[in-house]
Amino acid sequence: MTTPPRSGQDTPQFRSAEHRTHTAQAFQSGAREYADIRPGYPAEALDLLIDIEGPILDVGAGTGKLTEQLSGEVWALDPSRDMVKQLRASISVPVWQATAEDTALLAGAAAAVTSAQTWHWVEPVRASSEMDRIIKPGGALVLLWNTLDVREPWVHRLTRIMHAGDIQKPGFYPEVHAPWQLAREVRTNWRQALKAQDLFRLMSTRAYWLRNGEQVRQKMTSNLTWYLYEHLGFTPEQQIELPYRCDAFRYER
Repeated sequence: MTTPPRSGQDTPQFRSAEHRTHTAQAFQSGAREYADIRPGYPAEALDLLIDIEGPILDVGAGTGKLTEQLSGEVWALDPSRDMVKQLRASISVPVWQATAEDTALLAGAAAAVTSAQTWHWVEPVRASSEMDRIIKPGGALVLLWNTLDVREPWVHRLTRIMHAGDIQKPGFYPEVHAPWQLAREVRTNWRQALKAQDLFRLMSTRAYWLRNGEQVRQKMTSNLTWYLYEHLGFTPEQQIELPYRCDAFRYER
């Protein structure tokens, strides 16, 4: 099956490779909050790995949201020292600091590679080539995204306030290069149960928050306070269900 054409403007847009790298560096801190409040992934998406036998490398593992859901022999890497430290403290898997473009792994060492909430931060030509080098013949590359479901109007405005720039359009396809071709995809909807006050913590894991100073953060906090408690009428302890889409893709040679 050939790779469909990508949707226009479906991923965060970067002016250059340097802009991409600079933006991604926001995640050099904030690992503990990320681990506590960011959600995991639905079982339907993990079914894309059901036939994999052998080591799975989780690239851009962050604090291990996907890593901890993987079974069998699992390895993990992330470019952020803070994220790697958090991962090592929480999950007993081999983990090291590296990137999708240069994993430091031996050729053909992995049966599959996963990458969740990460591929839009990588340089796709170099990363696709590196995946070809490290994934053994017959292996797979599996990319996953949880995306806030902005079809609900209140969530659409929430993403604007939080500056959630990684909102992928429905039907999007990531940029993946030869020799990889799309073999299967899973698109599903689900909801994360949390308290209204937890949305402030979720906002603090966004790249825009992490790369800005106190003045910007205070403005974001003030805007979210007004939106949740005055405009929507939530109370801090009120239980809400935050809607997500999960889009997952399996690529094979």
